[in-house]
Amino acid sequence: MYAQLVDTGVKRVRSAEELSGPEQAFQQRVDDGVRIEPKDWMPQAYRKTLVRQISQHAHSEIVGMLPEGNWLTRAPTLKRKAILQAKIQDEAGHGLYLYSAAETLGVSREEMVDDLLSGKAKYSTIFNYPTLTWADIGMIGWLVDGSAIINQIPLCRCSYGPYARAMVRVCKEESFHQRQGYDLLIQMCRHGTPEQKAMCQDALNRWWWPSLMMFGPPDAASTNSAQSMQWRIKLFSNDELRQKMVDQSVPQAEYLGLTVPDPDLKWNEARGHYDFGEIDWDEFHAVIKGNGPCNRERLQARRDAHEAGAWVREAFSAHAAKQAARRKVA
Repeated sequence: MYAQLVDTGVKRVRSAEELSGPEQAFQQRVDDGVRIEPKDWMPQAYRKTLVRQISQHAHSEIVGMLPEGNWLTRAPTLKRKAILQAKIQDEAGHGLYLYSAAETLGVSREEMVDDLLSGKAKYSTIFNYPTLTWADIGMIGWLVDGSAIINQIPLCRCSYGPYARAMVRVCKEESFHQRQGYDLLIQMCRHGTPEQKAMCQDALNRWWWPSLMMFGPPDAASTNSAQSMQWRIKLFSNDELRQKMVDQSVPQAEYLGLTVPDPDLKWNEARGHYDFGEIDWDEFHAVIKGNGPCNRERLQARRDAHEAGAWVREAFSAHAAKQAARRKVA
């Protein structure tokens, strides 16, 4: 069966009759749960969607190192510094896995990085918010990485093989990151001082809503979700994943003794889920357009790092050229 959307401003998914023969055969393979591999035929729109999603995912991992790196030299203990350093290193590795997965679709890493540095490519809006206190590091681990896990675990079963396989290790490491963040908050909220707990409450007030925005716009306003779900690039809708995040996080906040900053939050017995307030989508779109608190700072940091590393890329290129010339002579 092929879903068709009513006219809600969302891109319409084509019916089976509107697909060409190769497209129908491709869709049947996806429906049968057969993984698509780089050398397999695929619709150009499928390839383009994957390049956009995987490259943005990779960019998010790389830019995501910056808010936490802000506290690397100011961690309160050597143990916490070592944990944070390992976490940042993991995020760099995730970016490399994902760039490699995107390269199997015929796009070069240079193209992807250029798109990021020029502002053409996007990354997760959450990383355009500042880390003002040490408690923010715990919130990133608990809420941001928690949202990422909910988003990413289904990707381990997505239709494109290289992406699905890369996500297996990413999710395992992100799960550790979430536990690390929550452990930090337990120490501050349940074993720390009243001032430390107040610091955590302030951090929750600032990170709660941006974390819910990580799942993307509501389903009725999403221009890509329906097609991505037909192709099994996505397995669940934005709203389904967001609801799971709220249901998971509210009891955890209660255990910490923190109050979720949502006056409309309440348990709905009939639904078996929490009802929650309206998200400020104007803020979400403003951040996407480059008007978030740290958009310019984040991009400038990546541009500076790219320029500073130019000599390394040039050295590798020269070495590769030299080795190729030797092989040619031999």
